[in-house]
Amino acid sequence: MKHTGSCHCGAIKFEIECPDEIEVEDCNCSICSKSGYLHLILPLSKFKLLEGVENLSTYTFGSGIAKHIFCKTCGIKPFYTPRSNPDGIDINLRCLDTKLSKINIVKFDGQEWEKNAHILAHKSKH
Repeated sequence: MKHTGSCHCGAIKFEIECPDEIEVEDCNCSICSKSGYLHLILPLSKFKLLEGVENLSTYTFGSGIAKHIFCKTCGIKPFYTPRSNPDGIDINLRCLDTKLSKINIVKFDGQEWEKNAHILAHKSKH
């Protein structure tokens, strides 16, 4: 199914394709816990940026592999390139404008990322 999403101010709009029943990760790492991010990792082919390329800004830290994308106007991070799946896309479930029928939220220990990254590594392949 196709679902739409956006940042808070609406300058960035996107579309994804995913099942109506999904599993997302609630990570406790420093950036995710502070931003309240719920991770829906998808293949890049299931994502389409509709509007706002000029409003995107990127933040990196640590290894520099993850590309944290946020809106220059409202500061919301609707999606990013994840370190665990640099060939995929990680959607913030909270930025979807359409609602899914069933969401299973699982805890992910991102404070111990090196030990647990293998759990996420297969996500964008499906």
